[in-house]
Amino acid sequence: MHVCYKVWLEEGEHVFGEGLFALLREIEQEGSINRAARNLRMSYRQAWGRIKKAEKRLGFKLLLTRTGGQAGGGAELTPQGKKLLESYTRFRQQVKEAIEEAFRKNFSELY
Repeated sequence: MHVCYKVWLEEGEHVFGEGLFALLREIEQEGSINRAARNLRMSYRQAWGRIKKAEKRLGFKLLLTRTGGQAGGGAELTPQGKKLLESYTRFRQQVKEAIEEAFRKNFSELY
C-alpha cells in the first residue's frame, strides 16, 4: 500500500500545478512550445492557453518567445519562470517527504 495525493497552488482559483509544471519543464528542455506540447500529447493551442492563463493569474511572464523564420522560433523560461520551477520542484519534494513520513507513522502497523 502507498499514499497518493495531488498538490497545486491557488489564489481563489487554480494557479499552478503538476500539468503546468510538466509543460514548463518540457519547454525548458525542448526550447519550443510546439515540441513540448507534442511530447505531452496536447495541442499547441492548449499549451499556449495554459501558459497565458497562468501568466495572468501569477502576474508575471513565464516565457520569452521568438517567432519563426530562417533560424526558427523558440521559447525559453523567463528568470521568474525558472525560479517558479525551482521553487515548485523543492516544494514537491518536501511535500512528498512529509506525506510519506506521515503515512509511515500512521499506517506502518497495517502493512
